[in-house]
Amino acid sequence: MSNIVMQTRIRLARNLKKYPFPIRLNTAGKNEVAEEIIKAVKNCNSPLSKQLDVLYVKDLTEPQRISLVEQHLASPEFMSDSAGRALILSKDKTMSIMINEEDHIRLQILYKDLSLEQAYDTADKLDTLLDENLDFAFDEKLGYLTQCPTNLGTGMRASVMLHLPALKSGKAIGRIAGNLSKLGLTIRGAYGEGTEPEGAMYQLSNQVTLGISEKAAIENLKNIAQQLVTQELQAEKRMCESLETQDKISRSLGILRSAKLISCKEALELLSNVRFGINSGIIEDIDLNTVDELITEIQPATMMVNKNEKISPRERDILRAEILNRRLVHS
Repeated sequence: MSNIVMQTRIRLARNLKKYPFPIRLNTAGKNEVAEEIIKAVKNCNSPLSKQLDVLYVKDLTEPQRISLVEQHLASPEFMSDSAGRALILSKDKTMSIMINEEDHIRLQILYKDLSLEQAYDTADKLDTLLDENLDFAFDEKLGYLTQCPTNLGTGMRASVMLHLPALKSGKAIGRIAGNLSKLGLTIRGAYGEGTEPEGAMYQLSNQVTLGISEKAAIENLKNIAQQLVTQELQAEKRMCESLETQDKISRSLGILRSAKLISCKEALELLSNVRFGINSGIIEDIDLNTVDELITEIQPATMMVNKNEKISPRERDILRAEILNRRLVHS
């Protein structure tokens, strides 16, 4: 997909039949739900169970919580409250299970590129394994029962992360968003509803979960994603003919390679320009994977977790510049 699609996510919402939704549970009830789910995961007949870590939100520092959000492994809402909440995380970080967020279980699979079928296949296998040990709330007409009615049915949200600098620059996203809503899809900032699309990164996902199969929802999302990729590539080709665009991309790389201090917001915008330049062939000496790794590595909380100490905003701006200088000069 010409590197426009950065990441694929499949998320399944499930609830245990014998417990109220998390919003109706006290801390003791949530703890009971968490321990039952953790036990089921550890006892499931899969080699994956040996590759999982259990993180109790109450035991995490604030930077650790925020860093997990920055890595798209947990939602901001999940990390805002620690009562009875736990995160089950695979060592390769491709799978996470949020326990007691909006629903008892939010199972998530994250893969690189456009890998919707593969990600769903993995999620479905894990869901089946859990179903063998847990009694999920399910209705013959409504499907899987969820706290929010918009998740009833399959309980599945499929999404792809898209880098759309040319469409954003051409102010086409608003028009696209309006058209997508008619097709049962939505496009938002990289961290979900209400977030800004920093670095021109957008999350395209399905909205309809009732009256449609998982296969049909995934096929629809895939088709629309491919159309957006085509539109983006066409817009990029037109933009790259401009000397001003070429200059902007070259200046962005120059700043990232030489800056002495830089904010996260500025760094993301410049990395977006460099990513655009790599994808369009203007920049040839930087690896795309390096840029994608940096997008997470330079996030404020993730830097503090990696450094294992709390550092001030100014110190973060200095450290961020040092990381960018080093990684982009020697990549």
